[in-house]
Amino acid sequence: MIGVIFAELDETVVSTAMPTIIRDLGGLALYGWVGGVYMLAMTSFMAVLGKLADLYGRKKIYLLSMGLFIGGSIISGLAPSMEVLLIGRGIQGIGAGGLMPLAMVIFGDTFPVEQRAKIQGLFGAVMFIPQLLGPLVGGYFAQHISWHWIFLVNIPVGVLAAFILSLGLQETRVERKVSVDWYGAIILVAALVSLLLTPVLHQTEGYAWTEPVMLSLMGVGVLLLGLFVFVESKAKEPILPLHLFKNRNFVVLSSLVFVFILAVMGALSSFPFFAQNVLGLTPTAAGYLTLPLMVGAIAASVVAGRLMTKFPYRNIYGISFILPVIGFYLLSTTHVDTPIYIFVIYFIILGLGFGTLFGNQLIVQESVEKEHSGIALSSVTLFQSIGMTIGFSLFGSVLAANVTSGLKGLAGSMTADQAAKLGDISTGAIPQDIDPTLLEQIKIVFADAFTHLYWISFVLAIVSFLICWFLKKEVLVTKKDDEAGAQESVLEATL
Repeated sequence: MIGVIFAELDETVVSTAMPTIIRDLGGLALYGWVGGVYMLAMTSFMAVLGKLADLYGRKKIYLLSMGLFIGGSIISGLAPSMEVLLIGRGIQGIGAGGLMPLAMVIFGDTFPVEQRAKIQGLFGAVMFIPQLLGPLVGGYFAQHISWHWIFLVNIPVGVLAAFILSLGLQETRVERKVSVDWYGAIILVAALVSLLLTPVLHQTEGYAWTEPVMLSLMGVGVLLLGLFVFVESKAKEPILPLHLFKNRNFVVLSSLVFVFILAVMGALSSFPFFAQNVLGLTPTAAGYLTLPLMVGAIAASVVAGRLMTKFPYRNIYGISFILPVIGFYLLSTTHVDTPIYIFVIYFIILGLGFGTLFGNQLIVQESVEKEHSGIALSSVTLFQSIGMTIGFSLFGSVLAANVTSGLKGLAGSMTADQAAKLGDISTGAIPQDIDPTLLEQIKIVFADAFTHLYWISFVLAIVSFLICWFLKKEVLVTKKDDEAGAQESVLEATL
């Protein structure tokens, strides 16, 4: 649990302190890569580490992941330049790729499904803590201590988490010859890096999607994925067993988290940009305005977890996902003069809808054999991370295009000096010392651009709602095996 908190906290803390880091190390051109490298490394190694945990044991791979995370933190904290910082962030990302999904796998191995369902809200709360504390911790360290300690503080905390896990987690492993599909692992990582590098390049370097570099990367990624499927079909112990894609719940949940996280993160990741420009909030206040989203999600997670042991989870997901459809529709009706409390209400509605997703690890782990639970859960988390990465870039492009188009329409109303002051809209800085009427028109342009994003998310929310109904109509239960004297998690169909 401690490891998950710090892996999640690291991202929010670093983003808050980045202006201070840039002033100290320079390298403004590499600004966007600090987050991009972390996300890229984490996503690319997630499935590989999940499979290794199935083969060698959860404890060993979790401790390895923690070691990588701590090592990356040391390099980042002592970095004399942006280039070294990026290396450290990459190593941190690889470690985080094992910490987050394996924490849920260990959690699932430790408790029977009914207990997990009742306390799954705890994992929701864990995801809430970094969002709450990140801006505060990042700002405090950068302003009062040193940005170096943003990374170095991970060392004692990580060592403590590793020590507790070493003492508390006891695994019973059957001795068998382990065969690792290293060819498959290398090809999978290369394919993911090639494909996910395109949205990162688009976001950080401004490459157009149709440029030769981008098309080449996408082409190489697709070819490597095809090669990966061929290699996995022949491997004795595949990194990603292809039979998982015959598992209905695995495929449905992977599709669901990809589509819905793309919608949520794509639309809401830029909301602080809207809050500062249109609502006139400070950066800190703008960041905290989305917290009601997590409040609603945690509340829904707790309730849904308890209901899944009594009612078919297909029905629970289907009913819950009506709320995001309503939430995004309501957000699409907002405008320049919408009061802040209205956004809070809409975010709560949205959170109540997707909080059910916090329980997807329950369904995944109970839908596959225990020896495949690590790779199955890591793979679902992988699809979630891919959706997040694509959402950031894709929705960011749509937002920039809509704002730029709207501002061009106002060009005739601006003097050359005002147009120069407006500068690059991606910085989110609207000059306030311009004519109030023109300022109001610029705010309308921004509000309309975000309305387009919410409409796209509204459509994706409808798709997510429809996907939910392809889940199996089953109830999560635990069956006691009297003969063996052990507990075995199973699914009880209520067809």
